[in-house]
Amino acid sequence: MSGRTSSPTPPGTRLLLAWQREGASEALDQLFALLYDELLVMAERQQGAAVTLDAQALVHEAYLRLVNADAVQVSDRAHFLALASRVMRQVTINYAKRKARQKRGGRWLPVTLQHFHSATQSPIDTLLTLDAGLAELSAKSERMAQVAEYKLFGGLETKEIACVLETSGRTVEREWTRAKAYLVVWMGA
Repeated sequence: MSGRTSSPTPPGTRLLLAWQREGASEALDQLFALLYDELLVMAERQQGAAVTLDAQALVHEAYLRLVNADAVQVSDRAHFLALASRVMRQVTINYAKRKARQKRGGRWLPVTLQHFHSATQSPIDTLLTLDAGLAELSAKSERMAQVAEYKLFGGLETKEIACVLETSGRTVEREWTRAKAYLVVWMGA
């Protein structure tokens, strides 16, 4: 008999597996309930565009998109939070674009990352400029853009991003430093 004991699968991982395997919305419901507080914190991070959705509405919209998604592949909590972060970013950007079209014909103004929460600049314009910068960065380096997205929109820690991207924490930090420099230049600092 072996002295090894298998560690129990965390509840979140069991729910992720059930959701992926069976597409069970009940598993996703339970997963959202388990991680709701963390998802709210992520949503609040995206309130740099405070004129968009409130945090609860953003989490609920992300849930609706995920429950209707096909073939989602996530392996653990960090992967799920990264996916939720990306979905919330898409929801926030789409909402901001609609508001910009309605109010100002969709004009974008260049702003700096240092003034991301500045009251003197439109949060929608800041968000849309940042989104355009991330799209440009993605064309140059997908991993760098992912690191920036997970840091800026998801508030994920270096260790979590390293797990999601299957790389080292040092690589994530190096990519984050480069991404910040690129985005500062992109936004006209």
